[in-house]
Amino acid sequence: MSIKTDRRALLRGAAFTGAVGAIGGCERFQIRSVAANPSTDIDPKITTRSIAEAEKLQGISFSAAERGMMLDDIENRLTTLAGLRLMDMPNGLAPAMVFNPKLPRKKISSQKNRLSLPLISRALPENEADIAYASVNELGHWLRNGSLTSAQLTDLYLRRITKHNGELNAFITITEGLAREQAAKADVDFSNGRDRGPLHGIPYGLKDLADTKGILTSWGATPFKDRIPDSDAEVTRKLRLAGAVLLGKTACGAIAYGDQWFGARTRNPWNSDEGSSGSSAGSASAVAAGLCGFAIGTETLGSIISPSERCGTTGLRPTFGRVSRAGFMALCWSLDKVGPICRTVEDNAAVLSAINGYDADDPGAARVGFTYEPLDLLQMTVGYVPEWFEEGDESDRKALEALRSLGITLKEFPWPEIDLSALSEIVQVEAAAAFSDLTLTDRDDELAWQAKEAWPNSWRAARFVSAVDYIQIDRLRRRVMEAMNSAFDGFDALIGPHFAGGALLATNATGHPQLALRAGFSQRPTVSLFDEPIQKQTFKAPRGVSLWSDLFEERKIIAIGAALEKTLGVQDARPPAFS
Repeated sequence: MSIKTDRRALLRGAAFTGAVGAIGGCERFQIRSVAANPSTDIDPKITTRSIAEAEKLQGISFSAAERGMMLDDIENRLTTLAGLRLMDMPNGLAPAMVFNPKLPRKKISSQKNRLSLPLISRALPENEADIAYASVNELGHWLRNGSLTSAQLTDLYLRRITKHNGELNAFITITEGLAREQAAKADVDFSNGRDRGPLHGIPYGLKDLADTKGILTSWGATPFKDRIPDSDAEVTRKLRLAGAVLLGKTACGAIAYGDQWFGARTRNPWNSDEGSSGSSAGSASAVAAGLCGFAIGTETLGSIISPSERCGTTGLRPTFGRVSRAGFMALCWSLDKVGPICRTVEDNAAVLSAINGYDADDPGAARVGFTYEPLDLLQMTVGYVPEWFEEGDESDRKALEALRSLGITLKEFPWPEIDLSALSEIVQVEAAAAFSDLTLTDRDDELAWQAKEAWPNSWRAARFVSAVDYIQIDRLRRRVMEAMNSAFDGFDALIGPHFAGGALLATNATGHPQLALRAGFSQRPTVSLFDEPIQKQTFKAPRGVSLWSDLFEERKIIAIGAALEKTLGVQDARPPAFS
């Protein structure tokens, strides 16, 4: 046997026996293998029978002759894969293929970086809770007219965090010293006439997926609970330059899934018997409980929208590529987005104006400005799908009628009739690749959540999605992009229940923005992460509705959403235990 053959055999063996330490002296990890599970009776040798059994996992069938012919090719691929698995691929290393939501002939309207928010006339309240629950625009007004200092506001939020975080588990790390330092600097800036913009002096929470230099960034997961980065995420840097005050790192479900992190489950302020949903669990919980002025969340497939529904906040998932993800944990490179979670709709415009912008360190970043200023709603056309509202609840229907009362033209939206279910595999496969090391080294066992629906099981199953089928899923994604592009022709926005008709999955895959805002309340029982009732007793729970727009047209859904919020008149209600 030649040296080349020996090496190939060794590499192939490594894929099954975990003997990777013998290759080039590499001892980075031991690959999960049959040999690592000696109780199994599976023959580690690849045979035509192995191929026949594997065909069942792919829903295909070959003849005996065809299996025999491909045996050498499969062995060679295993050799290649074993070597590939030895390569160091840090989480921030993005694939060479980069998703672009813009179709080749799609025209994106030019926007200048300009922000126009309503003038504030309300005087500073005497009650601390009234200050804590104020909008970003109101807080900024009081800071600028000298009614309030950033140091006072920061102290107020830190006191509330001290009082309530033990019940909510909304923060993993509280950066008290840094917050006081940044607040003092903001006050000096104001006294010297320097104004950094709408977030200057406003305390906020940052989801613990965003790197903060010298500050714990744990991704909510046991394997990374001591992780301290040596640089800031681009959004962290932009918020610092905008003068915002970092109160701490908000909790997220471990590796961006759910509301269970390595220390606890993050709770819903409206009902602390249930989780706040995920994965931007801490950001939504903290904003809803008045523990910060605003927060930053991320979404891959519902992680801003879902906790905003559960906690009654307003969350904006921007167009894919509008906000840099550099320095954020990567879960799914072609789906991940960063966006704000706030208490009022227009606060989202203030935050987006600060974090928007091209970044060369994010391969998917777009070069598009952000304009927000008054728009003529009477000239707008909003689409709706009648079936969605027939199947929804009274809050959904009231939101639709409130929109109609504003004089906005409502028309039936031509929602694409396409089976979208395969698109969910994008998250499963890319996440399995992003955290391949945890699967191959058995460190996925360290994650607190080990249910059938949890990451460890999903990542293992994702390894049986073929590359060929994954490309077909990507082609389906392009078909959905084309269909959505056509559907939005002639419409400024689409309104509907958050999860109706597969809209959340479809628009995440196409990159379209989504705004979730509070529409009302309902009486419902305490529910699980997957909305399954776990108690018979009911409580008053917030209900939301969503607005979608065409790519990079967040200004439209924010303007429509702000008017809708005012008309509905339910935004000022607070969780009783935290008011």
